[in-house]
Amino acid sequence: MRFKIDENLPQEVAELLCENGHDAVSVFDQTLSGKKDPTIFEVCQDEGRILVTLDLDFANIQTYPPATSAGIVVLRLAHQDKPWVLEVVEKLIPALATKSVFHQLWIVEEDRIRIRGLPA
Repeated sequence: MRFKIDENLPQEVAELLCENGHDAVSVFDQTLSGKKDPTIFEVCQDEGRILVTLDLDFANIQTYPPATSAGIVVLRLAHQDKPWVLEVVEKLIPALATKSVFHQLWIVEEDRIRIRGLPA
């Protein structure tokens, strides 16, 4: 799968996904840091990349409809320190191997994944 890692996540998230066979780049890699959410969403659409973010605004399916995207993964975590975020992403990787995020919004919490959008 192809991912774009938002600027609110550590670069290591992209590295972790790449180590597990995915194509992942961060907004920093493409000098998109500081760009508005609609711009990031549009770039992800154009590139066919799944956005991974901590930004809860992307969970608004009216503003960012999953059906028009390659997919959106919003990490909704009680703690957002780097070690915890990386631990949750590590737990997420097996789910990526068995389910598709395509045209879906995944809300990833510490103990569950809520999925909205069209089944893939």
